[in-house]
Amino acid sequence: MRKLKDALRLKFEGGQSHQQIASALGLSKGVVTKYVGLAVAAGLDWAAISALDEAALERRLLASSRASQTYAQADFGRLHQELGRKGVTLMLLWEEYCAQVGDEHSADLPLKPWRYSQFCENYRQFAKRLKRSMRQVHRAGEKLFIDYAGPTVALRVHGQEIGRANIFVAAMGVSGYCFCLATAAQTARDWLGATARALTFYGGVPQLIIPDNPRALVTKADRYEPLLTDSVQDFARHYGCSVLPARAYHPQDKPKVELSVLLVERWILARLRKHQFASVEEVNDAIAPLLHWLNQRAFQKLPGSRASVFAQIDAPALMALPVQPWEWAVFKTVRVHIDSHVEFEGHRYSVPNALVGLALELRVTAHAVEVLHRGNRVASHMRCVHKGGFTTVTEHLPERHQHQAQWTPERLVAWGARIGVACAATVQKMLQRQPHPEHAYRACLGLLSLSKRYGDARLEAACTMALGLGTSKYTHIRDILLNRRDLLQASTTPEWTSPTHAHVRGANYYQ
Repeated sequence: MRKLKDALRLKFEGGQSHQQIASALGLSKGVVTKYVGLAVAAGLDWAAISALDEAALERRLLASSRASQTYAQADFGRLHQELGRKGVTLMLLWEEYCAQVGDEHSADLPLKPWRYSQFCENYRQFAKRLKRSMRQVHRAGEKLFIDYAGPTVALRVHGQEIGRANIFVAAMGVSGYCFCLATAAQTARDWLGATARALTFYGGVPQLIIPDNPRALVTKADRYEPLLTDSVQDFARHYGCSVLPARAYHPQDKPKVELSVLLVERWILARLRKHQFASVEEVNDAIAPLLHWLNQRAFQKLPGSRASVFAQIDAPALMALPVQPWEWAVFKTVRVHIDSHVEFEGHRYSVPNALVGLALELRVTAHAVEVLHRGNRVASHMRCVHKGGFTTVTEHLPERHQHQAQWTPERLVAWGARIGVACAATVQKMLQRQPHPEHAYRACLGLLSLSKRYGDARLEAACTMALGLGTSKYTHIRDILLNRRDLLQASTTPEWTSPTHAHVRGANYYQ
């Protein structure tokens, strides 16, 4: 515009030709001709032009266009939000804009719509003036960004600090609708529990949940194929969504939550800096009203607020929440023993006997233990913390068929009888002590295997001693052999106490 003002000065004050002006200023002859014509149409001379600044001169020149060439302005703020809806494109918005201009056309103020190319260019110029975090294009209900804020909140009792509350933050992709929650730490259980609370707060499930790369959630951080923990994958299966970590050290991949973290720090945590809290629950009670105010706060450059845009765009596109609430779950690989049971924390749970010898996966929650084989659930039990106990479903136990014929009580007793009478009696007691004979198979096999290490004679002696003490537990008999108590028992009657010993005089001596 500065060169154009010089061109008008040379034309109106210097009286030079268009070609001379173009050569002097490095402009095209057509541009000089265009703007000289606009100045003449606007009735401007050099005296009027010199009194105007560049912006005012531009407005005067462009306002001098004929009425038939005046274009209708579009509400690009509303159009920017509409682009967040699934399936909405600039072409569709341009067609609606053209239809709206046609409906509003009047003889007094004739307007015409922009061409599609000019419409797109004007929108791009508008988008460049928005904040950097708003340039990323999101689809309605597609992404939820999650992160933890850097600052924490101190917890104090009687003036003594007892811990700190960590602030979890979540934000929707299109609306930026914000959720925050105080947690005791940043473990995997805290991450997933807070995310589950966030989904309940939003009333639906997005297609993608995007965290950064915390060690609590990501086993192996990778730019292309990050490896998530089993608990995170179970969380995603429960809600029917995907968890896709952002690239490591690339916060621009999740700008929505980065902005939301900044807003939470400025508008919520800063206002709570002088408050005293004794527990995480008290922190959450103080956060709730401030979070509501933050979501209702109007945008500066866009129409509406986070709450209104969420209700209009994001909320209708979210998937429904599952009927069953999510529970924290841990996973463990176990192997099925010959008694058709697997063990977790000292307690044994039954599985179908056809899976004996296979490696299965346990999914353990606070109240249940699920047994998975190749991703399919084959057994489910209420969780029990009684160590050494059994939780058994009768249908899981084997019938007397060929595959399990060798593991019968009669055969185990017969194996014990080959060692000795006391050993057979001990095996019999082991089988009778359990509610199902199969529960004692493992202990019986362990007892019989002691003969390989200590020999049949010592095992028989140890069983005799154990029966005399009133016990038939494998651990007791093993300890007797380990401590060589069976050998001491055999030598408790010394040879010198025999009546035929050379040092014993006998009864006849006193006749």
